[in-house]
Amino acid sequence: MTANSAATADSVATHLDRDECARFQELFEIVGRRWTVAIVIAAAHGTERFGEFRDAVPGISERLLAERLRELTARAILSRTVEHDTAVIRYRLTECGTDLVEQLSPVIAWAERWH
Repeated sequence: MTANSAATADSVATHLDRDECARFQELFEIVGRRWTVAIVIAAAHGTERFGEFRDAVPGISERLLAERLRELTARAILSRTVEHDTAVIRYRLTECGTDLVEQLSPVIAWAERWH
């Protein structure tokens, strides 16, 4: 870490109050859960149905996919709609979810570059 980045990190750290720390912690607990970012990115690419998510995120179990979709819906990152005439369930990014994808884009680019 350079002297300038260390000073910036110290400056930010001294200005966070308890509520801000709690919000950051909650955000990283949500985003840091296994498969969450992959599901959100899949939704950003047009994935809408359970089977499509299962295919788009290889390696995720159906149980865990269902759990994550429930969590993301409860946090208003995804919306869930049921087409009553066909009983098809669709998940779509909400405005919050779209904003999350935009905010994650630099982190995703970093991960692709360095990992």
